[in-house]
Amino acid sequence: MIVLYSIISLLLLSLYLVVLTYVIIGWGKLKRPVANNKTLSTKVTILIAARDEEERIRYTIEDILAQDYPKELTEVIIVDDHSNDRTAEIISSYADRGITLLQLKEDKPLNSYKKKAIAKAIALSSGDFMVATDADCRMGTKWLSSVVNYYESNDLVMISSPVTYFEEQSLFERLQTLEFSFLIGIGAAFIGNNRASTCNGANFAYRKDVFYEVGGFTGIDDLASGDDELLLQKVAERYPGRIGFLKLREAIVYTHAKHNLHEFIQQRRRWASKSTKYKNKKVVAMAVGIWLFNLSLIANICIGFYNGYFLRLFLLEFILKAAFELLCIMPIIYFFRRANLVFLLILLSPVHIIYLAYIGLRGNTGKYAWKGRMVR
Repeated sequence: MIVLYSIISLLLLSLYLVVLTYVIIGWGKLKRPVANNKTLSTKVTILIAARDEEERIRYTIEDILAQDYPKELTEVIIVDDHSNDRTAEIISSYADRGITLLQLKEDKPLNSYKKKAIAKAIALSSGDFMVATDADCRMGTKWLSSVVNYYESNDLVMISSPVTYFEEQSLFERLQTLEFSFLIGIGAAFIGNNRASTCNGANFAYRKDVFYEVGGFTGIDDLASGDDELLLQKVAERYPGRIGFLKLREAIVYTHAKHNLHEFIQQRRRWASKSTKYKNKKVVAMAVGIWLFNLSLIANICIGFYNGYFLRLFLLEFILKAAFELLCIMPIIYFFRRANLVFLLILLSPVHIIYLAYIGLRGNTGKYAWKGRMVR
């Protein structure tokens, strides 16, 4: 029995190490786009769904207005999702500077207000290329032109671009930044390997006609989340190899980590809930395997208090896990210019075991809080 369990445990370890190796290879395949000085000509619509964002949305709008992309080719539509604060008032104050406010007014309860907001904005838009971000994000002046340049220089229908946390105020927030960088790197690496499966909606762009060609959010609109990854997977099925990741620092979008554990858990449960709708069942199987690997680590250390063999097995697995994670995360955080966070891997790696095991269970059960609503 012990031999069989050990074999299973080591097979799960092997799966995890293979996935990390796959990420390392995929990230390495992504090259910095060659800069060119061509005149850009794509009509772009920037999409933002906002709810109760009075504290930060002004900064996001100012950053968008400061973009070096031609103003005559830029349309900005911000949808106010039933805000209870001054969000709509702040957005409307920019009307004379080209910001369009669209107010969502739904009489019946929905589970996916954000998808509804984005879909309505796209229907109203006049652009050919949709660029989505969030109402609490910041970006440099070359953000939009970098994305469009990459789009026009390559035969792509969808682009995922980098997102990171900044302005951390605590150790907890810095740990989130390290872990979030890892997640962004995984999504980028899978795209680098021509296996697009994950992305982040805070920096996400796609052709308008392709959005409608795949049916928009039809079939994935029963989940509150998934306006990014689930749409990406629909497009990847129709256009394999024509989704790109923009590995360029000028294209980075910045946002903030969660301030406390409760907010963090609610966010990650929301993200994990999307897995039930993943089209690629191999990705689902991989995720389940990684979850089982983390469960086996917890089991090994618990049994190890009674049997030294399992403690040694745990130490072997954990050392290999941490070593491969270090090799994987280093080039990613170097890209984000956050190499100083690498030492936090000493804390993150063991905590991550418990976190993944818990989120794997809770992510697909029950409802969670998001933007003042209980959703699923």
